[in-house]
Order: sequence, then structure tokens, then C-alpha cells
Amino acid sequence: MDALVSTEWLSGRLGDEGVRIVDVRWYLDKSRRGQDAFAAGHVPGAVFLDLDRDLSAPVSGPERGRHPWPSEELVSRVMGKAGIGPGTQVVAYDDQAGAIAARLWYVLRAHGHDAVALLDGGWAKWVGEGRPVETAVAEPKPATFVARLRPERIVTKADVAAGLPLVIDARATPRYAGESEPIDSRAGHIPGATNAPYALNLTTDAFPVFRPPAELRARYEALGVGREEPVVYCGSGVTACHDLVALHVAGLSGRLYPGSWSEWSADPALPVETGNG
Repeated sequence: MDALVSTEWLSGRLGDEGVRIVDVRWYLDKSRRGQDAFAAGHVPGAVFLDLDRDLSAPVSGPERGRHPWPSEELVSRVMGKAGIGPGTQVVAYDDQAGAIAARLWYVLRAHGHDAVALLDGGWAKWVGEGRPVETAVAEPKPATFVARLRPERIVTKADVAAGLPLVIDARATPRYAGESEPIDSRAGHIPGATNAPYALNLTTDAFPVFRPPAELRARYEALGVGREEPVVYCGSGVTACHDLVALHVAGLSGRLYPGSWSEWSADPALPVETGNG
């Protein structure tokens, strides 16, 4: 299965017991709730997973970042309850062109489940095309999901601090450059990191989708990917996964630093770099 599926592909598989559709809408603005958006309407048969509760470990303090990497136990329990088993094809979507749903994509792949794809264009494209929507909540039969972390897919703060050949920052350029920092404790980026804003993985269509593989490959090879496997980070290990999806689509690979800037910037002993050089 490719990393992306089209709205047409998914439309033809509604009701397929082998496909589990997962709504992963989430908002930084705490006045909005993904659960409320899901309740107001979702792709038929979809279940809802919450970024904070289901795809992250509990936050114990800024030293672990805003979305700590989930344990094998948490992943096993959440996925099993969602009806995701060893043979389940998962399709994840959000209303931010995959920026949040990509976290589920990477969590599953990093825990040994490769049968997962993003709905290309997400909720905006699905609704914009007039495809069916429902408010009824599916109750999937629980499954057995045994999460086994592939440790090589994750790097730690210590790994990054020790020095890595290619580190990519997926945040928007103003945050990378330290021109603005609306969320975390310090502005700037990890010294030596290269900026590759996740939004540039997308087309500029009315309903943005991922750019073609050749375009994505050219984008990342220009940054040195291919000669080196990059480690990707963002604010809290979420939108970085969008870059990791794009790398996969391009036939390349990368690893995630889950703590990302929220963890790094909270440690006063670690250096910070600003500017867009």
C-alpha cells in the first residue's frame, strides 16, 4: 500500500471491514476540539483518535516536549480498541492536509504496522467533492494489536546533541529563523538544522494534496537527503511526520526526533541558533 490514497479510492471501500478509517483532527487553538469536529460530521465508518490522549504519552513537564512519544503499551491498547489488527489497512485523515494525521502514520509504521496511508487532500477534499458524511459513531470490534517499536526509527535529544549529519526542521520559516515563537520557551532552531517547511510538500490547489514524487524527491535531494538519512523535527514531533510521509512518497527515508523543538528549547544547557542562513 502506498503512503497516500485518493478520495476516490476510499470512496470505493466504505464499509470494507479490512479498512479502518481514522479521523485525527486536532487544533492548537484550545477553543476548538477535534472530537467536536468529528461529532459534527466525519467520513462514514471512521473512528476518532486524539493526538494528546491516544498518540502521545502523558505530558510530565516541558523537559519531555509537548507530545511525548507513546509507549508500546499505549499504542497497543489504543489501536486494539480502534479495531486495528495485524491485517488492517488504516487510512488516516484530518482537515490540515495531513499535518496531524501524519503522526498516526508514523506511530504505526514505527511500531511495525506498515499498512497505513493518509487520505490525500483529507477532510477538505472529501467534503469539497460532495462525498458522504455521517454523524453516527462506529463501534469497531476490538482487535489485538501488538506494538513493537522499531528503535531505529526514533532518535533522542542525546542523539541529536551528540551530532548528526543531517537534521531537518519542518516548521514554518519564521519559527525556524527565530523571528517568532508563539508556543515554545526559546526562539530559533537546533544548530546546523536545515529548514524544510512541511507546507511546501503540498500543491497550491483549492484542496492541497502532496506534490508528485519526482518533485518531492528533487526538493529533499537538494537538502542532501539521499547522501544522508535525515532526522526530522518540528515543534512537538507532529508536523515533522508530514515531512517523513513526503520522504517516503519520494522513495527516500528519514527518522523522527519526537521531542523536537519543545523538548530541545526547554533545556537551557542546549544551544540555539537563529537566522535563515
